[in-house]
Amino acid sequence: MQETLWGYHTTEGVEKGTYDTFPLSFFKWAITGERVVDWKAPVSGTIRAMPRNDGFATIKIGTHPESWSLPTDAARTLHGKFVMAGDVLWKGAITTGDFIFVNRWKWNFFKPQNNDVMIFSTTGIRDLPQGTHYIKRMKARPGETYTLEHPIEGYPQKVTMGEGEYFACGDNFNNSFDSRYWGAVPRENLRGEASFVFWPMTGWRIIK
Repeated sequence: MQETLWGYHTTEGVEKGTYDTFPLSFFKWAITGERVVDWKAPVSGTIRAMPRNDGFATIKIGTHPESWSLPTDAARTLHGKFVMAGDVLWKGAITTGDFIFVNRWKWNFFKPQNNDVMIFSTTGIRDLPQGTHYIKRMKARPGETYTLEHPIEGYPQKVTMGEGEYFACGDNFNNSFDSRYWGAVPRENLRGEASFVFWPMTGWRIIK
């Protein structure tokens, strides 16, 4: 959904500043969602980085039984690298993604409309990780035919929704795994409409 919404975490290599030491660092995080960290290797060995679906990667070093976490974009450059305990592997700012308020009652009284930003469960939808939630923009409702604005080669360029079906697309069409690939969202999977970003405070806004 970028640039409309920023999920997960983003990272940027920066040096520590005045507001990056406690207690000022806490207030900076509470307002902006940003914290500056130095991540040092706790043990020696070769790094294995295993991306997850929450914006982080699980890090394992050598044969050590413990695992650690780093944002995926930071961990990507470390995979296969041999490190010594105490080496600085990454230094930078981690910014928490948008926290949103979901209006769960609106669709009990009003029908969903195209261009609503919808939150839905992935349970039962083929090719999606089960038991989590996605957020996409509604492009077609039951009985409607939608000519795709950004079709994918090898997939239908026009779709017609059946009873209780909704077509969902991300705003970042070039990097969105959405209904163009895996099909419609059933009515029973809808959870509500995204209304506004409530945290970080510097990012508060109505979602359109």
